[in-house]
Amino acid sequence: MHRIRTDLCEGPLLSRIISYTIPIILTGILQLLFNAADLVVVGRFCGSISVAAVGACGAVINLLVNLFIGLSVGAGVCVAHGIGGNRNEDVRRTVHTSIPTALISGAVLTVLGIAGARTILELMGTPEDVIGLSTVYMRIYFCGITASTLYNFGAAIIRAAGDTKSPLIYLTLAGIINVILNVIFVVALKLDVAGVALATSISQAISALLILIALIRRDDACKLKLKEMHIYRRQLVRILQIGCPAGIQGALFSISNVIIQSSVNSFGSVVMSGNAAGQNIEGFVYTSMNSISQSALNFTGQNFGAGKFDRVRRILRICLIMVFVTGVTLGSTVYLAARPILGIYITDSPEAIEYGKLRLAYILLPYFLCGLMDVSTAMIRGLGHSVLPMIITVMGVCGLRILWIFTVFRNPRWHTLGCLYFSYTLSWALTFILELAVFLVIINRIEKARADRTPVYN
Repeated sequence: MHRIRTDLCEGPLLSRIISYTIPIILTGILQLLFNAADLVVVGRFCGSISVAAVGACGAVINLLVNLFIGLSVGAGVCVAHGIGGNRNEDVRRTVHTSIPTALISGAVLTVLGIAGARTILELMGTPEDVIGLSTVYMRIYFCGITASTLYNFGAAIIRAAGDTKSPLIYLTLAGIINVILNVIFVVALKLDVAGVALATSISQAISALLILIALIRRDDACKLKLKEMHIYRRQLVRILQIGCPAGIQGALFSISNVIIQSSVNSFGSVVMSGNAAGQNIEGFVYTSMNSISQSALNFTGQNFGAGKFDRVRRILRICLIMVFVTGVTLGSTVYLAARPILGIYITDSPEAIEYGKLRLAYILLPYFLCGLMDVSTAMIRGLGHSVLPMIITVMGVCGLRILWIFTVFRNPRWHTLGCLYFSYTLSWALTFILELAVFLVIINRIEKARADRTPVYN
């Protein structure tokens, strides 16, 4: 099979980063469009309570999934380092360790998600008129979570090898099927949120199958041979060293969002509906910015593996500028069109639309700060350091938001949605400053180690 690959260690950086990033952006946007189709279908044919039910699950799903998805980040970084350093056997072993790791992770998530759905939703204070539908959605969703972990591990490997177009193609095919199934299950068969969850699980299985076929058909070190799947100790340890802190960071990040979602739940189902629609809309801006951070991760990984540290510094500058421009442009543009866009999701509650717009006002306009934070985090992780960004994120994002909710937000004078949402902006700004400072310290240490001819790997 012909390999689609971009050489990340040679050539002009700006044009290479842009051409590498665009397919990731399109992949993320398509994924969000298909997720948005879920909310649009239930919103138009089932009502705002069903929208709230699906929205209430988002923070919980992210909480359970992010810990294991972080391992796919570790796999991608290890593959990028191996490719950059021309260590083909290391790459081969990483690939054949990653797939069984994904299968095990998916099995654990399935048990946790199905068994703990109702309990977690109750702990979050999900309203009685929503919790039943939310529980059904979560349990069906987690029945297909193994396919999702397989896709994420496979896509991380392929992108680390320089191919961002194939995951776009596979997700497009699976997403089209997802939309068709949404219409069949929700509109024709009247399955409500269960139909949406079922359609999502089936489409995830299709995307996982396609990504596995792509790995099997490759002709380079990333080629997957099913009979050779084996958990190699050295590669697993390295994946865990990078991936576990990334996963813990994502899980702790999600804990703060779960607490925020619980606070949103306390305002009632109308606010929950507007909040859910707003979250889905802002996801389009976030995906565009996060795609740049994914590019920063893989470009840094390969160039670090190749010992091209001056090029790593240029990657930082280019990606920070790109994410700033993207965040400001998209954030302000989407906010200006907020009301009609929210009207696509919510058709039976003008009040919910206004609550959705309120969320977008506090999140979208300063959203570029989140992008700057993510790029800095990705750059550090691309250098092979994963514990430091985890610690910084725990302090700067999770810690600050939780502290804010239990101090400032608890004050009756400041117990408002606006005050709650402001914790996002504050945490992004603080964490970005800390992450950038840490990256500069690490890259300076690496360059000094190189000059002294001492090892630079952890």
